[in-house]
Amino acid sequence: MFKLKNAFLGSALVGAIVVSGSFGTYSWFTSETNATGEITNGTLEINNSQDMETKIIEATGFAPSQLKYGEWLKIENTGDMDAYLKATYNQSLSADVPLDSYKVGYIAYKFSEGQEMTDDILEESRIYLDELFNGTTNEVKSMSKAIAPGVEMVVGFVEEEEVQPAAKGMSGKAKMVLGDGSKEGEKHEFWQLNDDQYIDLSFAIKLDEKAGNEYQGVTYTSNLNVTAKQMDEGAKN
Repeated sequence: MFKLKNAFLGSALVGAIVVSGSFGTYSWFTSETNATGEITNGTLEINNSQDMETKIIEATGFAPSQLKYGEWLKIENTGDMDAYLKATYNQSLSADVPLDSYKVGYIAYKFSEGQEMTDDILEESRIYLDELFNGTTNEVKSMSKAIAPGVEMVVGFVEEEEVQPAAKGMSGKAKMVLGDGSKEGEKHEFWQLNDDQYIDLSFAIKLDEKAGNEYQGVTYTSNLNVTAKQMDEGAKN
């Protein structure tokens, strides 16, 4: 009898455990939501942060009254951020003679994605540069305009007011700003480069016909420096 009671008691306990266990499987309706976040910094980069291999200009046997056209230089926004560009042209002479006997003209085209240099644009650029140097006074001012959908152009001499005051009147050395995208004005706005744009730029240099024998054997050296900064409020400072 004692064993039988224990058997019934054990069965009752097992049943209670099964019932209580199964009772715990019931649940209320539920719902949930999640949110995640991630920030990837942009890249501010021109020409893949590499120096241009193309020479600005190269010639030997240069003489008074001669005009030399330079190569085309490409300035490309290779990052994923819009940028202000500041293009500075540095020039120097190997002798202590006046630098203003060298007249420097330039032409630049800004292309948007899908646009590219064509033979017609190249021919037009030569005409514009010829007009700069062949005038009777050579006082043609810088100008800019749109020449085709998505293509802008700026052409002119590096003007006197663009020469830093400390460099004026100095022999053999000068630093001139072609344009600064962070400043106001149509010409400066040309130097604002979106992440899908690039600039083709070419210089032309003429040695004044009045340059005398003191210029014989002199070497003219030039350097173009282009810096970029982000287009955000406060970035102009």
